[in-house]
Amino acid sequence: MDKIRNFCIIAHIDHGKSTLADRLLQVTGTISDREMQDQALDDMDLERERGITIKSHAIQMNYKFDGSDYVLNLIDTPGHVDFSYEVSRSIAACEGALLIVDASQGIEAQTISNLYLALENDLEIIPVLNKMDLPGAMPDEVSDQIVDLIGCSLDDIIPASGKTGLGVDKVLEAVVKRVPAPTGEPGAPLQAMIFDSVFNPFRGIIAYFRVLNGEINKGDRVKFVNTEKEYFADEVGVLKLDLNPTKTVKTGDVGYIISGIKQAKEVKVGDTITTVSNPCDSAITGFEDVKPMVFAGIYPVDTEDYEELRTSMEKLQLNDASLVFEPESSAALGFGFRCGFLGMLHMEIIQERLEREFNMTVITTVPNVSYRAFLKKDQKEVIVNNPSELPDPSKTEYVEEPYIKAQVITKSEFVGQIMNLCIDKRGELTNQVYLTQDRVEISFEMPLGEIVFDFYDKLKTVSRGYASFDYFPIGYQKSDLIKLDLLLNGDPVDALSALVHRSNAHDLGKKICLKLKELIPRQQFEIPIQAAIGAKIVARETIKALRKDVTAKCYGGDITRKRKLLEKQKKGKKRMRQVGNVEIPQAAFLAVLKLD
Repeated sequence: MDKIRNFCIIAHIDHGKSTLADRLLQVTGTISDREMQDQALDDMDLERERGITIKSHAIQMNYKFDGSDYVLNLIDTPGHVDFSYEVSRSIAACEGALLIVDASQGIEAQTISNLYLALENDLEIIPVLNKMDLPGAMPDEVSDQIVDLIGCSLDDIIPASGKTGLGVDKVLEAVVKRVPAPTGEPGAPLQAMIFDSVFNPFRGIIAYFRVLNGEINKGDRVKFVNTEKEYFADEVGVLKLDLNPTKTVKTGDVGYIISGIKQAKEVKVGDTITTVSNPCDSAITGFEDVKPMVFAGIYPVDTEDYEELRTSMEKLQLNDASLVFEPESSAALGFGFRCGFLGMLHMEIIQERLEREFNMTVITTVPNVSYRAFLKKDQKEVIVNNPSELPDPSKTEYVEEPYIKAQVITKSEFVGQIMNLCIDKRGELTNQVYLTQDRVEISFEMPLGEIVFDFYDKLKTVSRGYASFDYFPIGYQKSDLIKLDLLLNGDPVDALSALVHRSNAHDLGKKICLKLKELIPRQQFEIPIQAAIGAKIVARETIKALRKDVTAKCYGGDITRKRKLLEKQKKGKKRMRQVGNVEIPQAAFLAVLKLD
């Protein structure tokens, strides 16, 4: 056991985690040059196209140091704030972490929040200064920032470059020397924690676990503690680039189990595996449930595909434990699911993966957050996930909305614009700290509903891409919220309604009406688009009808002949408008999100 090291790589987006992981795999000979490709661990096409990591990836490396053979289990983690749940699970399976900082960009928001996650789990932190080969690298400044942040000495920081391979051997040496070996009792009953799972169409569900005590053998009868289901371990093994079957997986190691599980809900991330013959006393604790931040409805384009969409979502949930969903129905769109996501990027990725991996074309409604309404009668609390569930205003005492604490790290020249942006979004400035002479950390408290739409994009725009952003929930606060309904041809479209602050309602209503006027195709009849608060219409736009020139045959002659034809046409249009229904294109649902 003292020859095993479990560690993960944490950093902000684009600081070179995956590239450095590639070099580690090459130096230890885990991947041959023939199999080598950039971002070797990122196996989804989406990850390669966007150059981001979406899933954590575990892999085992063998490394010879001072005449001994060591086994290193590496987990490469995502850097984007929307995938921080992946990071927290990876950290739970490790004893050490490589904290990677880009030498040309310095410390950013996600670096700090991932570092705190690691420190909460008592991991040994090894700071690595990456991208030293870039002409814009500032090793001295960034080293000082790291020393201030972690409180290590300058000699602890390893200068490296994932691209050229500089300092990779030093990183491996530091992992062997500084990361503690896993603790656990090989003779105790089996206790292993599931930290990830994937669906394989031929073999069922493959669960990845970390053994804390005892060992697991091929052919053992095992039990999942939380779900209380029992299985045979058909195959156990370790994770190389592919699955590598072995007879046993011992204490402190990371491995996988295939036991012919078919149902997605039988595997829960954070569950404990033990043996039936000699079970452990207690399940492993310390795994929090995921808190979704953004809610949106996902509906199949064809109502008949509802069941197929459900199975696709269940398989996707296995691979991405932070996706939460429950069935719901809408008057405009039929049956679908109300899904909880960790952020807008997460929502976009899920939608893409449904289309690519499962061939499901879906309609996504306007994202929102969950609110709490308190009734006048008995102060009963109602959770509102969808604007259409909001109780009648006459019966509601008040509504609370979720607030977050947001941290923005940026260059000092952009402070003014960023403050304006946050104040526009109803934010309150709580703190401002200069990290160095030209880097500022600004802290705000603001409603989560305001950052759901386009806050991150706008932040990048006003700061020319230099600001990094991170947030965490701080509870609910009372707020003056009202429901803004959209009526098309007099009928409310529940998929477009939103809960907004009273001060923004009028402007937002006007903007949405204008946007829909551009996007909805013209019909044979006139279509009014109205924004309403309760019974009061606050904005209106009209899509003019396509008209046939019925008076073309009347040249000259009396005006009453033309009048008669026009009146006849008008009656026909009126009848048409009563029975006509308006198709809303998918683009209209999405365009409402990007109003400015």
